[in-house]
Amino acid sequence: MKRVEVVAAVLIHNGLVFACQRGYGEFKDGWEFPGGKVEDTIEYDYPTFHLSMKCYVCTFAGGSPHLLEHEAAKWLTSTQLNSVDWLPADVTLIPKIAKKLNG
Repeated sequence: MKRVEVVAAVLIHNGLVFACQRGYGEFKDGWEFPGGKVEDTIEYDYPTFHLSMKCYVCTFAGGSPHLLEHEAAKWLTSTQLNSVDWLPADVTLIPKIAKKLNG
């Protein structure tokens, strides 16, 4: 099986986490964390490849995020984390992120 290694940034600002919607490819319209200190590595088997995702918890310094490859983005509260259709690998992080947001 093909192996794909990626990084993901879990951007947190004022109790919110940043989520992006894919704008292209096989998983178009699915929600994910954008790509930036390593907290977890997620290993996930998709039907056609194995994904190794390095995850970084980051503090958002300000300004406005600029989307380059995503079609939409939003800041989510801990209660809104399940309001988007997360990609399978990203959804495995939701309980840890909810715990972090809820202190």
